[in-house]
Amino acid sequence: MARLRASWRTSLPVAQQPRNPQSESIARNPYQITRKHEIHCGHRVCGHEGKCRNLHGHAYVIHFTCEAEGLDPLGRVIEFGVIKSHLCQWLEDNWDHRMLIWAQDHMLDELRTIDPSVVAVPFNPIAENIAAHLVTRVAPDLLAGTPVRLVRVQVDETSKCSAAYYV
Repeated sequence: MARLRASWRTSLPVAQQPRNPQSESIARNPYQITRKHEIHCGHRVCGHEGKCRNLHGHAYVIHFTCEAEGLDPLGRVIEFGVIKSHLCQWLEDNWDHRMLIWAQDHMLDELRTIDPSVVAVPFNPIAENIAAHLVTRVAPDLLAGTPVRLVRVQVDETSKCSAAYYV
């Protein structure tokens, strides 16, 4: 089994090879904080071979992990309320109780005629892509001017299934 795993890793381009976020983050900064937030929204997975191709929803739990170059005078990475007011509030304002539909989905226009609050996203709305979008597109602007950066997002679709993206 180890041989199979090793050959699989070496067949991937370096940028796509699995990483260990724990060892990498410790090398960068040993202090991180994580705040989680729950939102409820729907989606469908274009091209899915099973029932997830249908419209459905989740009570997503989003875990935001941030780090900073150092600790503040109180010994914190940052006050948790800053993460709440920036990242969690963005989720509330933009995705909570909405339907996330890929901009390339042929159902988008028809769904918007039924419900104009449908959100077109620039990716197939699976947990992996949601996590990557939050880390690479949303957080840099929202956290500008704070001493932290978002280094990892985990998206729990259910209590059994999650995906994470980290830098």
